[in-house]
Amino acid sequence: MTTLPPSLSPCHSQTTCASLLQELQIIWDEIGESDGERDKMLLELEQECLDIYRRKVEMTRKYKADLHHSLAQSESEIANLVSALGEHSLSFSRGKGTLKQQISAVRPVLEDLRSKKEQRMKDFTETQSQIIRICAEIAGNSQDIMSADPQVNEHDMTIKKLGELKSHLQELQNEKIIRLQKVNSHINMIHELSVLMSFDFLKTVSGIHPGLIDTPNGQSKSISNDTLAKLTGIIHSLQQEKQKRLQKLQSLGSILMELWNLLDSPADERKKFEHVTSLISSSIDEVSRQGCLGLDVIEQVEVHVERLNVLKASKMKELVFKRQNELEEIYRGVHMDVNSDAARQLLINLIESGDVDLSNLLSSMDDEITKAKQEALSRKDILDKVEKWKHASEEEKWLDDYEKDENRYTAGRGVHKNLKRAEKARILVGKLPAIVETLTAKVKAWELEKGIPFLYDKISLLNKLEEYTVLRQEREEEKRRSREQKRLQEQFAAEQEALFGSRPKKPLGQTNTMVGTPIGRRVSTPSSRHGVSSLKERRESGRVNNVIPLNFVALPKDDSVSRGS
Repeated sequence: MTTLPPSLSPCHSQTTCASLLQELQIIWDEIGESDGERDKMLLELEQECLDIYRRKVEMTRKYKADLHHSLAQSESEIANLVSALGEHSLSFSRGKGTLKQQISAVRPVLEDLRSKKEQRMKDFTETQSQIIRICAEIAGNSQDIMSADPQVNEHDMTIKKLGELKSHLQELQNEKIIRLQKVNSHINMIHELSVLMSFDFLKTVSGIHPGLIDTPNGQSKSISNDTLAKLTGIIHSLQQEKQKRLQKLQSLGSILMELWNLLDSPADERKKFEHVTSLISSSIDEVSRQGCLGLDVIEQVEVHVERLNVLKASKMKELVFKRQNELEEIYRGVHMDVNSDAARQLLINLIESGDVDLSNLLSSMDDEITKAKQEALSRKDILDKVEKWKHASEEEKWLDDYEKDENRYTAGRGVHKNLKRAEKARILVGKLPAIVETLTAKVKAWELEKGIPFLYDKISLLNKLEEYTVLRQEREEEKRRSREQKRLQEQFAAEQEALFGSRPKKPLGQTNTMVGTPIGRRVSTPSSRHGVSSLKERRESGRVNNVIPLNFVALPKDDSVSRGS
């Protein structure tokens, strides 16, 4: 039972009440209050005291109930917080004692759980706010970020749930990094293409999203799907434009090269457009010089090409005849037949008629020159062997003349050189049959492949080779007959010397005036051979001096002929 303090104990209260009643009696006596009034007042006073006690008891009872309710609420809140925070490892017991003692025991646990909840709520709110912000950036709804209010489920704020949210946030942050890298890469590529083609980079990129250029207040660049799609589209468009401009400049560069070659433009003029002609063989990935694909560059080249075309038109006639000269030079170089006068007259008629496009005429002449060069190339091997054949034939002719010279061994200037040349000529002449045979085989193969005769200075080369072969055979036969006749004459002279003794020889010029004249075929005829046989028989019978032929010529012995036989 609760002990009242001394000031509120019954004895003390009764003493106080008695003292007050006594004082009240004195006052009533002085007033002259009647007994009835005095009893009535005392009754009222007693009633008021009872009411005050009742109220106090009621208030105390209610306070007790409040304490019970508060304790129950605290226990319920602790249970809810334990469940929401997942703090199932927390062991809690209210203990024993008065209500206030029990409440005092519960309060620290509840405060600790409330603190944890507040911190957990803060973590959830911050994590969900970041998730909402990144999702809004990806979706392109950055304007809704400020009004977004993260809704935290207070019934599930466990560490596991927070970990899931943070894992999701990490994934979104990684995706944001990847998207930001893509955006920066796309912007860099757009910048490169813009610089390459002299585009306004800032205007191009800001037209996609203002935040891609200026990011005030630390605002991050737009990484939305729409922004990435627009950046990709711009890059594709710029790459197509780059390809188109490169092809345009490559075409103009090729035209420039053709016009320069046609007009024999000086090197300093060509150097001004090296930045264009250098692109002719470049791939699209190799083009990187600043402004090289700008519209101003294209316009500048187009103006220059137009100027050269005007100049080309004024010099076209001269260029046509220059092509004709080149064509004729190719034909003459390989000994092909070409009617220059007729061809030139035809060109003059075509130009003066005005019915032909001179550019097309030049193009067709270029094609003809290309074909002529190919034809010349196909004839080169044969022509090289023709030159070798002609050189060997000339050496053969020189050697014949050299060997006919009776004074070739006479001491004098150049004898030593002639001897060396004669030695080399004999080796080369010995190869002539093989040279002619090889050349003939190649000409026949060429004619079989081409289906046309091989003409050399308007004459069939095969006919010339056959004619040369026949003439050479005739010359060889002529030499053989000459050597045979000379041998017989020397033999006859030796026999005469043996029979009659030596006779003084007259100079060759006084012996027979027929020396140096061609020797006829009659030398090797059957009748002449029969005469020689009869002469031998008569010599044996002792009547030799009556059979000396009238056409006998005592020729000096030729060393070179003797060596050859």
